[in-house]
Amino acid sequence: MPDKNDHIDTFRPLSAFTRRDFLSASLTAAALAGMPGGFALAQGAPKRGGNIKIVAPANPSSLDPATGGAGSDHSILWTMYDTLVNWDNKTLKPVPGMAEWSSPDLNTLVLKLRSDKIVFHDGTPLDAEAVKFNLDRSRSDARSNVKADLVNIASVEVVNPTEVRIKLAQPDAALPAILSDRAGMMVSPKAVKEQGAETDRKPVGAGPWKFVSWTDNDRIVLVRHDKYWQPNLPHLDGIEFVIIPDQGTGLRSVTSGQNQMIFNLSSRYKPLVDRAKNLAVSVSPTLYCHQIYFNYSRAPLNDVRVRQAINFAVDRKAFLQATLSGVGEEAHMLLPASHWAYDKGVAALYRYDPDRARKLLAEAGVGNGLEISFGGYNDQDSIRRAEVLMEMLSKVGIRARFTNGTIAEISAQFFGNEKKFDALVSAWTGRPDPSMTYSLGFGKGAYYNAGRSEASAELTTLLQHSRIKEDIEFRRQVFAKIQRIVMEQALVAPLAFRYDVTASTAQTKGYQPNLLGKPKFNDIWLAS
Repeated sequence: MPDKNDHIDTFRPLSAFTRRDFLSASLTAAALAGMPGGFALAQGAPKRGGNIKIVAPANPSSLDPATGGAGSDHSILWTMYDTLVNWDNKTLKPVPGMAEWSSPDLNTLVLKLRSDKIVFHDGTPLDAEAVKFNLDRSRSDARSNVKADLVNIASVEVVNPTEVRIKLAQPDAALPAILSDRAGMMVSPKAVKEQGAETDRKPVGAGPWKFVSWTDNDRIVLVRHDKYWQPNLPHLDGIEFVIIPDQGTGLRSVTSGQNQMIFNLSSRYKPLVDRAKNLAVSVSPTLYCHQIYFNYSRAPLNDVRVRQAINFAVDRKAFLQATLSGVGEEAHMLLPASHWAYDKGVAALYRYDPDRARKLLAEAGVGNGLEISFGGYNDQDSIRRAEVLMEMLSKVGIRARFTNGTIAEISAQFFGNEKKFDALVSAWTGRPDPSMTYSLGFGKGAYYNAGRSEASAELTTLLQHSRIKEDIEFRRQVFAKIQRIVMEQALVAPLAFRYDVTASTAQTKGYQPNLLGKPKFNDIWLAS
C-alpha cells in the first residue's frame, strides 16, 4: 500500500498531454526496455565538498527509525543512519552493510561488525552492545513500530565488542533483508537514554551525515559526519531536504536552480523534464506495483473464475500507456522482471484475452452485467486508472462501480472493519524481501488480506518455508510455487510497475537508483 503521505499533485492535466509528449514517454520506455536496472545520472570522478538541496515529498513521521511509520521517511533516514545489512541496488539481494552475517545453524544469525571504528554522531561507539541495545529496544519498546519485523528473535547476545549472536525462535531467512530496513538502523543508546522520546526530533545515528535542524513542513538540514567509517565518503559537506509536497512546484524549483534534485516524480512529468535543457533525468524500475486488491472471502470474488476473468480482461500494455505514459513495466505478478525471484512461467499465465474472460464469467454463472464495487483514490492519476479499468472491464460484461476518496479513508474502508468494497485499485510499494510482500498480502489474518481468510493451506506452508534457508536458489524455487498459487488462484490482479523518475541539475553527479524506489544519496557529488 502507498504510505498515507503518498499522493500525486497536478502540474498539468493528463488530458492536456500532447501527442508529442506521449510519443516522448513511449520512446523513453522503449529505450529502457532492455535495461532492467534503469540507468544512473552522468558519472565521473567524485569531487569532495559542496551542499545540495533535495526536494522531499513529505514531512517525516519521525526521525527515529524505530518509532516512525511513513514509507516516505526512508530516503531521509538513510542519510543519518547506516543499516547493519545493505542490498544490491538492482536486485535487493542482501549484501553487507555495517555488518556481515553468517548462520551456523537454522536458528542462529551471527552479526560481525565490519569495523571497530564505527562511531555515532555523538562520538560514542557503535559496537556489539549498541547493536544489542537497538535490537532489544525495537523488539520491546512500547513506541517501536518494527516489533513485527523482529518477532522471530528469541534473544540477542554480545559475543565480543564487534560480534552479536541472534537466537531465533524459528528459522527466518528474511532477517538479513529486514535488517536492511528500519530494524537495521542503529540509534545511539546514549541519545535514547538521555533524550527519550525526543529522539523523534533529535536523531543521533552513525550515517554519513548528522542532524542539524528540522523545521516542520519546510526543511531538514544535515552536515557531514567527519568520523564516518567508510573511507572517502560522503562526498558532500551537507544535505538540505526541502519539503515540497506539490510535485509541480518542486519540479519548477529544480528547473530554476533553486534546488538541485527531486525524486519520486510521477511519470507524467517525464516529458516536462525532457524539455528542460538544464536537467538530467534518471528513470529506473521499482517494486511499486499498481494492482487490484480483491476481497476473495466474499461474493462475487470468492469465485476464482471471476477473479481470473478480471485478470484476462485487463490489457496491461494499454493500461501502462494510458496511465503511466508508457514509463513503467507491465505487471503479471508482484515482482518485476529485474527481481531475483521473478518467474517467467508465472508471468505468462495471464495475457489479454477478453473472450476467455467472458467464458469464465459464463461458467461462474454471472454472465453479462456483473457489478463489482471498487474503492479508489481521488487524485487525478487514480481517477484516470479507474476510468481505464472501467472501460476494459465493461468490454467483458463487468460493471465496475467506483467510490473515490482519500488514501487514508478508502484504504481503511477496504482493509479495516467496514469491508466496504469488493476490490480496491491501489498499489504495493514493495519490501526488501519478497516473503514480506507475500505474507503481508496473502497470509491468513494479514492486514492487506482484506478478508483475513486463508487462501490455501499449501500457500500458508510455503510462506513459512520461504524463510527457513538463506540460499537464494532454494528461495527462488519456493517463491515460484508461492507466486504460481497466488496467480493461478488470481488472489490479486497486478497491473503495472511504476518507474522511479528522478530529475536533477546537470552538476549533480553519482546518483544510483534502486529497485525499492526509495533513493539513497551516499554517492552523490557536485561538479563545478
